[in-house]
Amino acid sequence: MNIRVDQRGPSLVAIVESDEIVIGEVQDALDLMATVQYTADCTKMLIEKSCFTEDFFELKTKLAGDILQKFTTYQVKLAIVGDFGAYDSKSLKDFIYECNKGTQIFFLPDQATALDRLHQYA
Repeated sequence: MNIRVDQRGPSLVAIVESDEIVIGEVQDALDLMATVQYTADCTKMLIEKSCFTEDFFELKTKLAGDILQKFTTYQVKLAIVGDFGAYDSKSLKDFIYECNKGTQIFFLPDQATALDRLHQYA
């Protein structure tokens, strides 16, 4: 896993890159938030969809809700980047739509869009 920081003025976003699954369960998300805070001093994070276990995208597992609740609780803004069109679940599409209307969690198609969105918020 590699963590690099994108900075625009005072805004810092940690970009987490990995060829492996980084978040497979709730504790992984907590560990990642702690690592990013310690190494990069960031409260905004961008991570590729491929870094999440596929169970995350099956809403019936409740994994997405549990993990994203931790990001909200610890006030870490998160952009998950990737192609979500392959998922047929209407509930997942609705979930993504609702998240994207907010200011905390985003599901976006590419890094440039995600960085623009994350840097909008303090």
